[in-house]
Amino acid sequence: MEKQKLNSTIVYVLSILGFLCCCFGGLGFILAGIAFYIAHSKLKEAYANPEDYDNIEGMKTAKIVALVVLCINVIYLLFTIYRIYTIGWDEIMEQSQMMMDQWQN
Repeated sequence: MEKQKLNSTIVYVLSILGFLCCCFGGLGFILAGIAFYIAHSKLKEAYANPEDYDNIEGMKTAKIVALVVLCINVIYLLFTIYRIYTIGWDEIMEQSQMMMDQWQN
């Protein structure tokens, strides 16, 4: 029987997109969470029948990358929520507007 290859490309792509979406208040945790779930479920299948799968190490690495990106996004999301709670949304928007005005001048 031919070994099935674990394709970790989708996990890497979702992790990178999740990392890029970190700039949007930590909302990349959605994509990173999906990537982590995919990697975890594929590894679970591979561990059930390790002789049927190839490239298990590559999927392990992809799972670690997804987990790191997920942690970064969750930390940034919590920081954003904390800033909104302590400073207030109006003050954050005012600071953002002032920075944009300075950048344009």
